[in-house]
Amino acid sequence: MPHIPEAAAIPDTKLAKAITEFIRDTETDLLFNHSSRVYHFGALAGVHGNLKFDRELLYAGAMFHDIGLMPSHSSKHERFEVDGAHAARDFLRSHGIPEADAYTVWTAIALHTTPGVPHHMHPVVALVTAGVEMDVLGLTYDQYSEAERTAVVGAFPRTPKFKEDIIQAFYDGIRHKPETTFGNVKADVIADKEPHFHRGNFCSVIRCSHWHG
Repeated sequence: MPHIPEAAAIPDTKLAKAITEFIRDTETDLLFNHSSRVYHFGALAGVHGNLKFDRELLYAGAMFHDIGLMPSHSSKHERFEVDGAHAARDFLRSHGIPEADAYTVWTAIALHTTPGVPHHMHPVVALVTAGVEMDVLGLTYDQYSEAERTAVVGAFPRTPKFKEDIIQAFYDGIRHKPETTFGNVKADVIADKEPHFHRGNFCSVIRCSHWHG
């Protein structure tokens, strides 16, 4: 069985263990395993790109990035990304993490569904999104070796119908506040002026990704 390299392994620290315990007790198996893969794929992307990044902060960003989908951490009117960012920042503050580092993690989570922006930012911000885009959308599938993909999925398995399961989890987490989905005004403007414009569809990209299931 291929192994995840040490440079992309989960940090063996008190903070990382506390994060694992908290998310394990709060999220579903689906989201816990997904978030764990997001960390590993993000860390591997950092290794591939020779980026200097704090593994603890990346782990916090990856593990908390979807906690806003859980009823226990979902507000009535904030975007789920912001709910997750708030939860992570509060958790890190309670563990004595400096405000600047907590804000970096906040930013990484708040922007993880905003393509085209995070990769220009702090490595932790960029790598959380990189991990999400790999695990959910498979956008950088070919940038990982088969051994790397096998090692990550072996450690944190995908469900047989992961694509449909993750779409359902998103729906369940945001359906009570549809007004928070208002977003990419650029697509709205083009659609308003060009009747034949076809918007990109997040769910279609998931279903067409390289991943099976």
